[in-house]
Amino acid sequence: MQDQTYTPPSVVLATIALAMATFMQVLDSTIANVALPTIAGNLGVSSEQSTWIITSFAVSNAIALPLTGWLSRRFGQLKLFIISVSLFTFTSFLCGIATSMPELITFRALQGFFAGPMFPMCQTLLLAIFPTVKRGAALALISMVTVVAPIVGPITGGWITDNYSWPWIFFINIPIGIFCCVIVWQQLKGRIDTTAKLPIDFIGIALLVLGVGMLQVVLDLGNNADWFESTQIVIMTIISVIALISFVIWELTEKNPIVDLYLFKDRNYTFGTIALVVSYAAFFAINVILPQWLQIYMGYTAIWAGLASAPMGILPLILAPLIGNYAHKTDLRLLASISFVVIGVSCFLRAHFNSFVDFASVAEVQLFMGIGIAFMFMPLTTIFLSNLDHKQVADASGLTTFLRVLGSSFASSLTTWIWNRRADFHHANLTEHVSIYNPGAVEYLDKMGGVTQANLSAVNTLTNSQSYLMSLNDYFYMLGWLFFALIVVVWFAKGPFIKSSKSPEAVGGH
Repeated sequence: MQDQTYTPPSVVLATIALAMATFMQVLDSTIANVALPTIAGNLGVSSEQSTWIITSFAVSNAIALPLTGWLSRRFGQLKLFIISVSLFTFTSFLCGIATSMPELITFRALQGFFAGPMFPMCQTLLLAIFPTVKRGAALALISMVTVVAPIVGPITGGWITDNYSWPWIFFINIPIGIFCCVIVWQQLKGRIDTTAKLPIDFIGIALLVLGVGMLQVVLDLGNNADWFESTQIVIMTIISVIALISFVIWELTEKNPIVDLYLFKDRNYTFGTIALVVSYAAFFAINVILPQWLQIYMGYTAIWAGLASAPMGILPLILAPLIGNYAHKTDLRLLASISFVVIGVSCFLRAHFNSFVDFASVAEVQLFMGIGIAFMFMPLTTIFLSNLDHKQVADASGLTTFLRVLGSSFASSLTTWIWNRRADFHHANLTEHVSIYNPGAVEYLDKMGGVTQANLSAVNTLTNSQSYLMSLNDYFYMLGWLFFALIVVVWFAKGPFIKSSKSPEAVGGH
């Protein structure tokens, strides 16, 4: 990636504004989750209908992300960032004043679309204002924000909903958005930003919208619809697969494609992206299943489950600056491998949780996992960007972010599905032992007062709880081995990933 550094009047101020924009956008993807029951009640709809608040945002966001590279070439990187943040802020206001569910879903869809280019543009502009020797620190900063925001989101959303009202989870974006727009424009308006009037790939856009839109809806609603037992899910899946295959074929043959799939010809981009997408999906899966288990079977409130999970963000905050400044002194594949080992070990530790595990034990494992999280994003991001020209950064960042978001959607759906299916398996095995022919079961029921409907119901509740605990343990074992397998993937990338600052293709610190 060529060094085309632009020095703004205040690098610190520009960095703060870009980081805040990223934080706001990532935060907004999770902040509304815990407020769904309250929103549903206030707007007079069912809890199932309220999930479209999340789905509409996710679908539009997934569609916009791959378009980021084309949009940046058409309008310019700075203008695209300012337009995206401005419209994201405005649609946040519209979400807050919505008076019906159709209004809120529409505004959330628009908000999700305008949020799409924000993270890739933040990453691109950060790399543009940092000199070669500091780009590792820039990537570490944005990686830290990516980790912390999803943790803070549910806690903040729950606190605001409990103490104020749900519209404020959207209104808080307004002052932040205005600040980011004003500061970034003021700091970067002197930067030369080339644009090109490219032909619009209407067929590519149509196939992308249809394929990705349908796929995201399938992933968001599949569990509630019992997956392929639902005719609607089957039809949408078929349409999605056909549209996405057609999209890939079209983009590879189109003269001016909306998405540059030829990026995958680069070895480091391919393996760096695979490692980042899969590791983030697995990381996301941890954040899905652990809070659910704590709330449903351990009696935690949403806020306390969030606090138990939150310690994983502490060490990335402390270590990110050090990693950013000194990572160039070692092989980035080694740092990524350390990350995967630590997170894998943390999964194995959770695989030994039982019904008596306390808050401190959960928090300690989360804190330990933070070491691995700190070493994960910056090295992998540097690896997948290492061989790319400066002009390719926006395309690469948008495409990888899209795949990362899609991977997290797969992780969310598959986590719930696997957890439930595995729990059913364990429940069936355990109930086989609750029989009059099992002396242990008879003795246990006698201590409860005999074989009564109430006692059998209590035993079933206990069996159900243990089934989900055993399923949780199984799932964490699987995630642990997945992280260890990623060590092999990352070593397929080829160094060096950070060239000398004197090199015209330098990408980051030396």
